[in-house]
Amino acid sequence: MIEVRNLSKVYETPGESVKVLDGLDLTVGAGEVVALVGPSGCGKTTLLNLLGAMDRPGGGSILINGRDITGFTPEEAARFRNRSLGFIFQQHHLLPQLSVLENVLVPRLAGDWEEPAEETEKRARELLDRVGLGHRLAHLPWQLSGGEKLRTAVARALVNRPSLVLADEPTGLLDQASSDKVADLLLQLNREEGVTVMVVTHNIQLARRIGRTFALARGKLEEVPE
Repeated sequence: MIEVRNLSKVYETPGESVKVLDGLDLTVGAGEVVALVGPSGCGKTTLLNLLGAMDRPGGGSILINGRDITGFTPEEAARFRNRSLGFIFQQHHLLPQLSVLENVLVPRLAGDWEEPAEETEKRARELLDRVGLGHRLAHLPWQLSGGEKLRTAVARALVNRPSLVLADEPTGLLDQASSDKVADLLLQLNREEGVTVMVVTHNIQLARRIGRTFALARGKLEEVPE
């Protein structure tokens, strides 16, 4: 599913070059759930952005399902994200003027969506029911708890039937009990959907529950023993 080889990323700042990733290698199989841990500022989100074709590396290659995404044009990258990826963010990024159901359907707005609208809406309703929000379809984001917002974001990430879901600190704003429920949900959806999941987290307990764990330090990854 994911093959990263000799990946590098440098940020240029006034009078200084900051090397965030330095010859990083990573292989993740289809259907795996992987956690990525490390201190703030070590490059975890940078790596996630590169895997999501939202940024370009300074060097190296990223293959997703055998396709090297580093050479994509902006249009190819957008199509790849819309068709193959699901994203879950710490801040959720739900549109405040849209209902729960409408927020889950937002990926359709990118255009070039082959599935009929009624089929996508049916899947959105089914996903919301599976994450326990079937009774909240018409509610607005401000009417939801933090956990409910996150579950809405999970449903939105899956509505396009992605092969890979990238989650950036999904439990960062939740208490431990809610974090445990999120881990349960991600693992359940992984089993049911067969989707590959990569989770960036500071929560080492969450990381150990999820599966294989990698620590990012000094620009490289090292697998954490169980």
